[in-house]
Amino acid sequence: MSPVFRESDLVETFTRSGGNGGQNVNKVSTCVILVHLPTGITVRCDTERTQGRNREIARARLSERLIEREQSLKDVARDAAERTRRQKRRPSRNARRRNVESKRRRGAIKAGRLGKNNDHE
Repeated sequence: MSPVFRESDLVETFTRSGGNGGQNVNKVSTCVILVHLPTGITVRCDTERTQGRNREIARARLSERLIEREQSLKDVARDAAERTRRQKRRPSRNARRRNVESKRRRGAIKAGRLGKNNDHE
């Protein structure tokens, strides 16, 4: 998988891992922390004993997260376009008929109330 980020967009720092691994993880900075500046996504990897392997894993995870983010943004845009298309669509013949019937019923109810109020005057 090719990376979806530029090297200039990354800030890479190294720290000590801790946990299992003995003297190596206590003395050597094998934990890799990657920050993607444009998005602010941070990935931390300290699963392996070597810094090089952790760098590979961290970059792969960052690439996956960026692809997921890009896909979710596309989904949101597609959903918004679909919603707009549905809102602009002309109502069906049955929907227009139901709307007119509903307005007639409501009008009849209001007319009935109006007649009751006129009786008291």
